[in-house]
Amino acid sequence: MKRLTVILLSMMFTIASYAQGAADAFGAPPPQPDQYGKCYAKCKTPDVYETVSTQVLVKESRAKSTVSDSEYETVTETVLVKDGYKKLTVIPAKFETKEQRVLVSEGSCKVSVVPAKYDTQTTRELVSPASGKWVKKKKAPNCLSANPEDCYVLCWEEIPAQYKTNSTSILIQPESYDTIYTDPVYKTIKVQVMIEPARVEEEYVPPVYKEVTKKVLARCGGVSTTYTPAEYKTETKKVLVAEGSYTDWVEVVCAGDMDNSMVSGVQKALNDRGYDAGPVDGVMGAKTRAALVKYQQDNGLPVGNLNIATLQSLGLK
Repeated sequence: MKRLTVILLSMMFTIASYAQGAADAFGAPPPQPDQYGKCYAKCKTPDVYETVSTQVLVKESRAKSTVSDSEYETVTETVLVKDGYKKLTVIPAKFETKEQRVLVSEGSCKVSVVPAKYDTQTTRELVSPASGKWVKKKKAPNCLSANPEDCYVLCWEEIPAQYKTNSTSILIQPESYDTIYTDPVYKTIKVQVMIEPARVEEEYVPPVYKEVTKKVLARCGGVSTTYTPAEYKTETKKVLVAEGSYTDWVEVVCAGDMDNSMVSGVQKALNDRGYDAGPVDGVMGAKTRAALVKYQQDNGLPVGNLNIATLQSLGLK
């Protein structure tokens, strides 16, 4: 429905007459605008006919003169002294200071490893038992020969047992984990909190009137003539006043800028000015189009499309 409305507005009520002879009538394009996104249009205006009534005399008029004095009467009129108006009062928003607790740093946790504890135990292992062996000694002090080899001593000496030392690690405390928690850190700040939003109060100040009493001429004295009007019969016929033509280029609302909200604004503005555009429903129906054309004609505006001049006249952007 919205797309159909935009298309109808772009054609601006003249689809049928636009196609016939448009190429010859449009001529040169409009002047180049100072910015992109502007649209211009021409419209084919219809032939203008006027119904002419001709009065045909049936019976001649007659006149009768009477002399009389002037007559006056006292009348009281209500005169507007001051127009009514709307008075707007802005009530500011209300705030109060409250304390608010905000997070400065997040809490955390850290896991640390406690290493296992071991004890070293030493044991001696027998490699070879104790034994004896003969050991040749130097010349015995009591040997009488000069050659030491002639006389020697063998001693049986003990070869001690041989051991080896073995070291063994024994677990006395297994590996463990220790979790260290750090609490989050908060701080208290003061903030302004709105407890009541700003608002606008509207007060209507009614118009001011006063009553004025004055004497007005009710009937002028002198010679009055009473006419018995002639009697006519009316004959009517339709006469061509002006042939249809194309309007000059005028700036119009582009199709991409047209929506139901704009049409609703046009309908409301027309209704406010006494032009019956029907319900404010955002649909460019027959009643809205007729009211728009009538408004354009009455105000000397370009007729046949929703142009910028008409929007400005209606007080719309």
